[in-house]
Amino acid sequence: MKAGKSFLSLCMFILVSCLQLHAQPVDSIRFFTDEPVIELSLTTDIKALQSQKGDDVFQPGTIAMKFPDSTSIEEPVNLGARGKFRRGYCRIPPIMIDFRSNHSSRFASLGKLKLVIACGAKDDDEQLLLKEFLIYKIYNLLEEKSFRVRLVRTTFNDTKNRIRSYTQYSFLLEDDADMARRNGCKKKDHAPYLTESTNRDLMTKVALFEYMIGNTDWSVPNEHNIKLIFPRKEDQALPLPVPYDFDYCGLVDASYAVPNEVIGTEKITERVYRGFPRTMEELNMTLRLFNEKKAAIYDLINNCPLLTERSKKTMTGYLDEFYRTVSNENEVRHIFIDKARIN
Repeated sequence: MKAGKSFLSLCMFILVSCLQLHAQPVDSIRFFTDEPVIELSLTTDIKALQSQKGDDVFQPGTIAMKFPDSTSIEEPVNLGARGKFRRGYCRIPPIMIDFRSNHSSRFASLGKLKLVIACGAKDDDEQLLLKEFLIYKIYNLLEEKSFRVRLVRTTFNDTKNRIRSYTQYSFLLEDDADMARRNGCKKKDHAPYLTESTNRDLMTKVALFEYMIGNTDWSVPNEHNIKLIFPRKEDQALPLPVPYDFDYCGLVDASYAVPNEVIGTEKITERVYRGFPRTMEELNMTLRLFNEKKAAIYDLINNCPLLTERSKKTMTGYLDEFYRTVSNENEVRHIFIDKARIN
């Protein structure tokens, strides 16, 4: 009898332990280091989401995720539309998901994540989304102080049944506080910083990377597609720039992206260096890293099973032009020193 009770108690202990383990919060770091695609289902009033005004307006919704190990989690969240241009132009705008709902326990550790969505429903739109996803992965190869991303296969469900459900690849962008924290940094309120008032070495890398991908849609003083983070233990240290939002770059070459009139480009694929002058020594040191990572960058693109051969060819061809340019010392001096901006 005692043996039976002991066995029953042991079974109950194991069951409770398994349930507790199963109910653990999602690990926000591992969430972005694991590679397999997550199946995600998003349910909300999509029409209301499309018509939202302002960046701090949220509405209720439900997120369900099925992980590669077959674990499934479904919890209520709050959803907000992001992006002024895409909100008026795209089928569904990028969405900010606030997982910190009063009823959300396992997702709460993820904080607030931006869900980047293809602008339209066609296969070509999905290819543009995948290109932008890979650009984040490319910068991850070059710099740890960068945003991590996680690819998800998302099904969009409208609670009012006014929009037919559809499924498409999208990706989640790491919470900026988590990105700062894992790099020994923090976010903080601050006055605007000039470009050259940031960490010089990292700014050099950012400016060269933006040139490599053909992106002119960024600004440090306005913190436009640049996030500034600050070392926790060095109060006097200069802020560290972290780039994001690359859909307007030449490497993506989105049909809706238009050249910047202020900069004077005629095509979105036209490269313009928007950094400040650097010495040849500084440029060579940074470009050495770009060359060391070249094979890994090309492998990242060519080994992506979701990219079409055409997309792979256009991406690698565009990068070929960059690498030809930076292999020529005269070109490097001309673009990044002689023609660099001075104000």
